[in-house]
Amino acid sequence: MSEDGSSSEETNTPTTSVSQDTSTAETTAITTSAFNIHPETPSSSSSFNTHLAVQSLSSILTTVSPSLLSQDQDPAFYLLHNPDISSQVSSLLHLPDSGAGDNNLCRWFYDTFQSSEPQLQLVVLRFLPIIAGLYLSRVALKKPLAGFEAVLLAIYAHETTSRAGQAVTVNVPDLSYPSIYHESKRPAKDNDAADLNLAVISPSLEPHGTVRSTRRARIVGVALELYYSKISLMPVGSKIDFCEFCKVWSGQEGHELQDDEDSVEFQENQGNADKESVIKEGRIALPWELLQPISRILGHCLLGPTRDEELIGSASAACRSLYSRSLHDINPHAILATRSLLRLSKMALDPKNNVDHTEIPMSDVISL
Repeated sequence: MSEDGSSSEETNTPTTSVSQDTSTAETTAITTSAFNIHPETPSSSSSFNTHLAVQSLSSILTTVSPSLLSQDQDPAFYLLHNPDISSQVSSLLHLPDSGAGDNNLCRWFYDTFQSSEPQLQLVVLRFLPIIAGLYLSRVALKKPLAGFEAVLLAIYAHETTSRAGQAVTVNVPDLSYPSIYHESKRPAKDNDAADLNLAVISPSLEPHGTVRSTRRARIVGVALELYYSKISLMPVGSKIDFCEFCKVWSGQEGHELQDDEDSVEFQENQGNADKESVIKEGRIALPWELLQPISRILGHCLLGPTRDEELIGSASAACRSLYSRSLHDINPHAILATRSLLRLSKMALDPKNNVDHTEIPMSDVISL
């Protein structure tokens, strides 16, 4: 009897395991079919988040098809560089109620950035110029902007965690110290004096759960700092969007500014050389917390490796508008920064500077 009982137990055990394996296989098949993941491909958390983001975006945009997941190219790269997707997202963001808290596109931006996938975060940062531009321009209109604020706070929280309470600093050389390549008869100074050469680019961040008027410039500025750190990966269209919003933020027309080698002066406009520029809608306050990352981004647009004529022209126009605004506000820091950008823009537009000095010149003349 005991032998029969043991044999019956042995035959029942494999049956139970087979049923469990069957249910697991069915569950896996349902999951993979729901997200168009090939069953033979090992699904990592990264690919799962990417597929989930594409599925969610396909319900918002008509240009995103779920069949994108079955293609060989990277879906995140496709979302970042596809012009049709960028155009439709831009159109949706420019709608009057796009920044509301119940906006599906803002919710997608928030959830996608919170996924902590670097490639998906780049897709969100690609549209940061439009989000920040519309948000800052609409604040004075007292419109509901909880959707935009949620995205900006998510980016700010990400930077707060990444920096771990540390400020972004840079060491500036002190010319009062002798060079290590030269001998000096002067006695060496105290090492404590070298601490004074530590320049703070961005102070340490404090966690914030809401956007107040006193924190708004800092939160948006930190988001722009993150955008600048990834700007080499951004498409040209995103940079042009940023330059266009810089002109809107300045609230000034920079067309009447004339560049020369030594100064930037106002041209006479109908006999009035001191006539103020026309103030447009969208003008915002430009504290240094905003103007510093703006200047760094514009500097990249002017002198970056992407020598795009449209980008350089748009960045130059933004520099002229910001310089006109700094003169209007009589802001010394802004005048110095924007004046330097104007000089850089002139260098970028000068064809004489588009020379590769690493190339060997070809000439038929033999010089002795």
